[in-house]
Amino acid sequence: MKPKILALLGSPLPEGNTAKLLKQAIAGAEKAGCEVTVIDVPSLEFSSCREMYYCREQSSCIMEDDMGEIYPLIKSMDSLIIATPVMTMGVPGHLKSLMDRCQVFYCAKYERKNSLIPKEKRKTRRTLLLSISGMNLPNNFDGIKISVKAFCDIIDCKLSDELLIRDMDNKVDLDRYPDLMKEGFDKGFALGSALVSHP
Repeated sequence: MKPKILALLGSPLPEGNTAKLLKQAIAGAEKAGCEVTVIDVPSLEFSSCREMYYCREQSSCIMEDDMGEIYPLIKSMDSLIIATPVMTMGVPGHLKSLMDRCQVFYCAKYERKNSLIPKEKRKTRRTLLLSISGMNLPNNFDGIKISVKAFCDIIDCKLSDELLIRDMDNKVDLDRYPDLMKEGFDKGFALGSALVSHP
């Protein structure tokens, strides 16, 4: 069975630069021998976390919406790719809400001391972060990295690699930068290869 990678697209533009970069990483992961499932996060229908704390005692959320289909994918995946633009120096709203709804994993791990992720999977699960910023500032990605690192810790999928592209307002179209597209492919291939070599 091929290793399973879950890819979260946080951009509202399915044909935008973030999506283009993600496609390259997916192609690399598939080339390495992995199976990739893509989730277009902005197209999901779910509410933000309401802090009802049903998940303090249960391994699920009390709200019934599209997140019910996402939890099993997060549990069963072998690794993760997160592709997101920077918005207001942080994670876009819909993707951030998905992360917040993973209180299910937080409560299991930290409240009940019983992670929903099997111990053997925790050793090899890794996350690749792909992020694009329109601006070119030294702290463009600080907010993204803080949130993603916390999310990865909660779901037991260590943030292990990243490709951060700044100044996209001036670059405009990622297709004009084959070196960056190849780097996206290579990052995906490296993530996939690590899984294939350590099943």
